[in-house]
Parts: sequence; C-alpha cells; structure tokens
Amino acid sequence: MASIPQAHKEQTMLDQYLQTLPLIAILRGVTQDEIEPIGQALYDAGFRVMEIPLNSPEPLESIVRLDRALGDRCLIGAGTVTRVQQVRDVAHAGGKLIVSPHGDTRVIQSTKAAGLVSAPGVATPTEAFAALNAGADALKMFPAEQLGAKVIKAWRAVLPPEVSLLPVGGITPDNMQEFVDAGAGGFGLGSALYKPGMSAEEVGRNARAFRDAWQALKR
Repeated sequence: MASIPQAHKEQTMLDQYLQTLPLIAILRGVTQDEIEPIGQALYDAGFRVMEIPLNSPEPLESIVRLDRALGDRCLIGAGTVTRVQQVRDVAHAGGKLIVSPHGDTRVIQSTKAAGLVSAPGVATPTEAFAALNAGADALKMFPAEQLGAKVIKAWRAVLPPEVSLLPVGGITPDNMQEFVDAGAGGFGLGSALYKPGMSAEEVGRNARAFRDAWQALKR
C-alpha cells in the first residue's frame, strides 16, 4: 500500500485546481443535455473541480460531455463511486477524479493505479488514516452536518498537516467560516449549489454566492 508521503506527492494535481477556489461542485441529478451550460456557468464563477455522482441519469455520458467542454481547464470526475469497476468506467469516460461516500481501500487503490485523483469519504480517524495509507489525495469528511467543526478541529491535530479536509453535506455560504476556523481546506457543495431542474443561470448565481462567501472568509 502507498505511504502517506506518497499520497501527498500526488495531491499537487488536486491542489492546482483548488488553489484559487477550493470548492467542488457536486452535480447530483444533472442530465447530459444540461451538463455543458451548467458546467460553463460554474467555470465562469471560478469553479475548477466538478463531480457528477453515478446515481445521476446517464452519468458517464455527462462526464464525457463535460470533459470534452472543460477537461483541459477543470478537474472532472464522478461521485458516489462505490465499486472498483466504476473507477474503470469513469476513467474510460475521461474522468480524472473519483469521490466516494466511504473509504473503501480497494476503490482508493484502484483509483490511484489508474492515475486518477482519490477523495474518499471518511467519518472517523481510523477511516481517515486507512484511506491515506491506501493512497487518498484528500479526505471528504462526510456527512459534515453530523461531524461538525469540533470533529474537524480534533482531526486536524493528528492528521498530516498537508492533507486537505473537505467537509461535504449541509454546507452553505453562511456556515463555511466555522469549518475553516477548525481546519477545513475547502468544501464539496451539493444541493445548496445545484438541484435537479435548476437552470444554468440559477446555478451560476449560487456558485457566485459561494465564491464570494469563500473570498470573504477570514483565513
């Protein structure tokens, strides 16, 4: 298994995309016909990392289309990846990011073997260290509503300082500050950013609100 320092070595690819705006767009439920205008709206607002959960309609086709439109400028991939075969499917579609709701080390190892970025979901320190030892590039702290800022602060005291902690679940422009104060390095944004049926204009408006809130944070 990969060591934690090796995992960090690969992390620079993710850091490059999150450097100016460390917010990941989670487009659960998006369709292939609307993905390109929504992706463009997010890009125009400053987002550079986007994931399409695999329980969306025709997610692999949406990844193909979004990668074709923005893949040279953004990190595009899939969320809700729970099986090794799905990692292969996403890679074949052009995705470069694998996000999971859990810390299955087989999925993490398969992701890294395919040369992709791994951001598994973890909810305990045991899961966090196991994910890092398997090669994870960043840790998705999920669900953030349950864990809270106090847990992030406690984890930050024991995890390697270079590892990005990315809370996901219930994040809004109004509650980001408390998580950043505790040690969060960015966020995954779901229904507060995009819900099925939203227009590209609505998504762009939400994206700008999150961008402005991030830029206003005291870090």
